[in-house]
Amino acid sequence: MALPNDPIMLLSMINLKLRDFYPTLDALCEDLDEDKAALCARLSAVGYAYDPQRNQFV
Repeated sequence: MALPNDPIMLLSMINLKLRDFYPTLDALCEDLDEDKAALCARLSAVGYAYDPQRNQFV
């Protein structure tokens, strides 16, 4: 599945998937075959960082 190019749509999709389907970002990245560092960098560029306690980007 292709991830959205728009960073806000990406944020929304990733947080939804983390909330509803995946217990960790590692599990999401493994299942979707996504590079965790690249995903974090894309969201960091718009001011969001992964919070493992909340299991979401904030």
